[in-house]
Amino acid sequence: MKHTQQLTAIIEREGDGYVSLCPEVDIASQGDTIESARKNLQEAVELFFETADRSEIERRQHSEIFVTRLEVEVG
Repeated sequence: MKHTQQLTAIIEREGDGYVSLCPEVDIASQGDTIESARKNLQEAVELFFETADRSEIERRQHSEIFVTRLEVEVG
C-alpha cells in the first residue's frame, strides 16, 4: 500500500548547477536548475523506496532531522 511522506530537500549551488540532498535517507542528486535538482532528487528517493528492501530502508532512514542556522566566528 502506497502512502506519501514528507522529507527534507537541501539544495545548494555547485558550479554551474545545483546539488540536492535528502538527509533522511542520505540520497543526493543534481540538476541544472533548482527545480530540476529537486525533481531529480524526488525521483531518486522514490526509486530508492521502490527498489530497496525493508532492512536497507530501516538502516538508512533517519526519523529526526533538524535544519537550523549557526552563527560562528570566522577569521
